[in-house]
Amino acid sequence: MSAVPPPSRAPQDPSASPAADADLRTERLVLRPWSDGDLAAVLDGTRRPHWAPDFPAEGDRVIAGFTAKTPAARGVHGQRQILERDGGLVVGAIGLFWPPAEGSVTFGYGIVPSRRGRGYASEAARALVAFALTAPGVHTVCADIERGNPASGRVLEKAGLERWRSDATHVYFRLTAPTGA
Repeated sequence: MSAVPPPSRAPQDPSASPAADADLRTERLVLRPWSDGDLAAVLDGTRRPHWAPDFPAEGDRVIAGFTAKTPAARGVHGQRQILERDGGLVVGAIGLFWPPAEGSVTFGYGIVPSRRGRGYASEAARALVAFALTAPGVHTVCADIERGNPASGRVLEKAGLERWRSDATHVYFRLTAPTGA
């Protein structure tokens, strides 16, 4: 298994949000730490003009609540929104559940239904996995899916993760960086 090259970092733009230097950019997406305004809007049910029509989904509301209550989720290695580079619409969320345990960190993601089928989940997952493997003390990135969601399994495989175990309800995936990488 080979490591995925790290995503490019966005240059800091002084006119952008304070977290602009923490953005991860892919060919079509920006993975941006949640802003205070977006967290508050999701939690109080206010619509924002830069959201896809079906954002936030239920999972986004759960992650916004978790992020608002968990200081580690607000850091550079925490939770992020997924934005389309063209137009800047928020189309989902992705993030690491920080801090790592014994060198392993878990992540999760979701794309709103209107933007599924475009490869966004795989593109975002590849970028976040590559970024996670550059974090101090992290050598393994993990994710799990419900057994009834094979599409998410394909996303994780496209991001370089391999299925390593399962139980009655979940399938578990992971990617461990090669030693000496």
